[in-house]
Amino acid sequence: MKVWKLVSGILSMVFFVLVAFQSCAAGVSNTLEENGEVSGSAGILVAVFMLAGGIVSVATRKSQGKGGNIALIILFGIAALIGFTNYGSFSDLAIWSGWCLINAVLAVVAIITGKKKNNTDDVTSEK
Repeated sequence: MKVWKLVSGILSMVFFVLVAFQSCAAGVSNTLEENGEVSGSAGILVAVFMLAGGIVSVATRKSQGKGGNIALIILFGIAALIGFTNYGSFSDLAIWSGWCLINAVLAVVAIITGKKKNNTDDVTSEK
């Protein structure tokens, strides 16, 4: 899981730039069209949560505890929720929200497999 955290963290930080740029363009488009959508603003929030999740992912890749994974679930989960509920005419936001959802699910998997790994370590240390 260390490799996944490093790769997803770096990719999330790189995607931040792309999502922020697209969100600014979508926000300008929403303003000019006066269509009442908030997909540009939602995209900026998704981008910020994606950047924060990427930083946490890289920073906690070698940690043994569950705190880093819980933080990833919260950050990427909120980003996915905001993106999926507000994408409107900015349909790329659904793709970026999907990326965030994948990262949140993998953080859950890391917690579950980490728990199993710790249980097997306890059994082998007793012998």
